[in-house]
Amino acid sequence: MPRDVQEELAPSLAANGQGGRPTILVFDSGVGGLSVYDEIRQLLPEAHYIYVFDNAGFPYGEKTEQFIVQRIIAITAAVTRQYPVSIAVVACNTASTVSLPALRETFDFPVVGVVPAIKPAARLTRNGVVGVLATRGTVKRSYTQQLVEQFAKECQIKMLGSSELVLLAERKLQGEQIPLHDMKGIVQPWLALPEPPDTVVLGCTHFPLLKAELQAVLPEGTRLVDSGLPSPEERSGYWKTDQPLAIRAYRISRIVRK
Repeated sequence: MPRDVQEELAPSLAANGQGGRPTILVFDSGVGGLSVYDEIRQLLPEAHYIYVFDNAGFPYGEKTEQFIVQRIIAITAAVTRQYPVSIAVVACNTASTVSLPALRETFDFPVVGVVPAIKPAARLTRNGVVGVLATRGTVKRSYTQQLVEQFAKECQIKMLGSSELVLLAERKLQGEQIPLHDMKGIVQPWLALPEPPDTVVLGCTHFPLLKAELQAVLPEGTRLVDSGLPSPEERSGYWKTDQPLAIRAYRISRIVRK
């Protein structure tokens, strides 16, 4: 295991609950995955949660696929030596697009991830123009292109990769105010289009933290679609529990000027 993984694991680990309940590992490169953790916790409040963020490897959007896969396997292995994990949730779009097959081959518990919400966005768009806001890593992954081919072939897909937004989200959680001119500069390529996207996929779990700022700079009426976990049917049977496993797959917001 990389030495910094061992050093960072202890301060990065947060768990609640006691034995006798399902133990859910939620993993991200930073704190963006807290949006996924919060939603799962609301519906499975009695579970035992472990939230791990790899602040030493952050941000993943600029890392190679090999680095991400090796890193996540090493950290997950370190957690499993201390806790009996029932299921792992990779709450990071960039990591999910490259690491899920390797994680499922390595560990004997179910592993699920988050994916860009291209499918529901394609159903929601009115003008046929869908924006995908993600890290540069997620934008260039073949998996993302496969989602477009499978679910949004009839749409104009406008990809926008930004690692700066990830850093801004982390700064906001530290209490900083995010200048709107910074946000506007990031989405300016869309604003300059004759017909901007009317539906935008937030393809990184950090980006919902900046929803208010995005709403302030995108055109009125733009729908923001958060990425989400697989459908309840895909998640069924992961473990036996009296708690429901239904987790909303996507959260949709609409920008309305007051």
